[in-house]
Amino acid sequence: MAPYNAAQSQTRDSLELASLASSSNSNGAATSEVSSRPSISSSRRLSLVEEEDPLDDDNPAARMGMRGRSYSVSSAFDFAGNLFPLSSTTGTGGYAPIGAPTSAARPGGGLGGGSLEKYKTLTYLNGLSLIIGLIIGSGIFSSPSQVSSKVGSPGAALIVWIVAGILAWTGAASYAELGGAIPLNGGAQVYLAKTFGEMVGFLFTWVAVLVLKPGSGAIIAIIMGEYFVRAIIGAEAETINPWVNKSVALVGLAVVTFLNCVSTRVGTRVNDLLMVLKFVALLGVTITGIVVAITGYSFKDGDQKGMSWKAEDWFNDTSSDLSNWAVALYGGLWAFDGWDNTNYVVGEFRNPSRDLPRVIHTAMPMVILSYVLANIAYFLVLPLDLINKSNTVAVMFGSKVFGKVGALIMALLVSSSCFGALNSSTFTSGRLVYVAGKEGYLPSIFGRIGAHNDDDHGMSTQRTRGWVTKKVRGCFGDDDVGLFYTPIYALILNGALTAGYCVVGEFSTLVTFYGVAGYTFYFITVLGLIILRVKEPQLERPYKTWITTPIIFCCVSVFLFSRAVFAQPVQTLAVVAFVVAGIPVYFWRIRGRDQVRRKEGDGGERTWWKFWR
Repeated sequence: MAPYNAAQSQTRDSLELASLASSSNSNGAATSEVSSRPSISSSRRLSLVEEEDPLDDDNPAARMGMRGRSYSVSSAFDFAGNLFPLSSTTGTGGYAPIGAPTSAARPGGGLGGGSLEKYKTLTYLNGLSLIIGLIIGSGIFSSPSQVSSKVGSPGAALIVWIVAGILAWTGAASYAELGGAIPLNGGAQVYLAKTFGEMVGFLFTWVAVLVLKPGSGAIIAIIMGEYFVRAIIGAEAETINPWVNKSVALVGLAVVTFLNCVSTRVGTRVNDLLMVLKFVALLGVTITGIVVAITGYSFKDGDQKGMSWKAEDWFNDTSSDLSNWAVALYGGLWAFDGWDNTNYVVGEFRNPSRDLPRVIHTAMPMVILSYVLANIAYFLVLPLDLINKSNTVAVMFGSKVFGKVGALIMALLVSSSCFGALNSSTFTSGRLVYVAGKEGYLPSIFGRIGAHNDDDHGMSTQRTRGWVTKKVRGCFGDDDVGLFYTPIYALILNGALTAGYCVVGEFSTLVTFYGVAGYTFYFITVLGLIILRVKEPQLERPYKTWITTPIIFCCVSVFLFSRAVFAQPVQTLAVVAFVVAGIPVYFWRIRGRDQVRRKEGDGGERTWWKFWR
């Protein structure tokens, strides 16, 4: 262990404390006395027993005058004072810069109250279903033409899908390293705040909470509604009132919001089930396409179609225009978007340092393989010009092979896939809003767990309950905490914003916004990984990717961003203006947050009606 340095700060950096939280459950009864001390942050309660606490007077290291340096049980991180401390890890102490003492617990929520990170419930399978659930939405079932129509041939389209998947994988691998080194909920929000300062983390939250997350959720919900209506009423869905589709979308959104409010277990089980359904659907499409290709039989053509695909050159008419390849790659990368989903909930993993890299390096090759096989099946069964003109390829595929029944089944499968993607998006978006509430970026009510902010939720729900209630709690509730120990207010806010975008429905603007803002923050976040490699080489990294990986992804991000800028400069300026507009909001929120914390630290109480604080 490195020597202590009395010249440094007497307060432990919050990130170091959080990095120890994954071993919290092994301390047992030894932590009971520590937990009763209000001056110790939640991360330290989870991580330390009394004898190990470097700030405790009974610790021999403390009595030897060595309390000046950051003490660590398992980390070799040598902290630099100019780096931003992560306020979300200071628990009951609120936001505390390096060298500043922590404050008392906040009874009104925010950084006080219950904590999702305290009860680590997510497993490897849950993480896998989250990332796959959001990546595989409707794109591969509805519009692979975004790639094939640009490059001109099936063979070239397959190459683009593979390259796009590998490039997206570089971003996911970079986030795996960041998530292992900074094992906290919030994803890019906490990574940006740690590396570049709190303002950058706030601006990401400002954009993601208000536009990116609810906007993408609204698009998924509308597509889900369209395919569900198509499955019910058939081809007449093309002429139906759009509000029918939107009504179904709003109902689906309400359902997934409620399910995620019930418990973490319910939300993740829905994801797990629908992930299996998606792979079964893609496997079914692949097998069906191969059978049709071999036998030449389909519902519409009988056995007369034969095997014309054998006589075709799969690289015939391939475009030689590099700009067309660039546009196709752009479309392919969007189809793989969602690989950062698991990082929003890494603080709830039972073993984040082990499971996060495993999740990402399992999910990405599985998705790439599924996409390639599904496209091969489409090319074997459907003519290329028909694929390029359609935005309902999977339904056409089902109709070609099995007739109306096949079209109905594929429409329901696409709708179910979108429902799963919407559930994954809602689960992680709620965590992002929750972390923003804990940080003070949003009103503290959104950082609360449950509807009543009951810190003893797990015990109180076990006291005087009937047999039926206990059974329901056992089946649907989370271990130790039961039902509704979730960020309910955060989920409601995300649901309300998503519903608003469903009603407005200006999706072309949202796509441009995502192209500019989304990949700009991706770029800055992964750039932060490179900066941390240089400035803090001793940071404990359970998983460390090749340095070429983040460099490649940064280049890809610049490509996507620049394309959006040159394609639609006016809308790009509007996006920049929206991001800049978050700067005064940042100063307003941080000023109000710090005033509240100073007041509560002096023993004052928060006025109940000032809920926006």
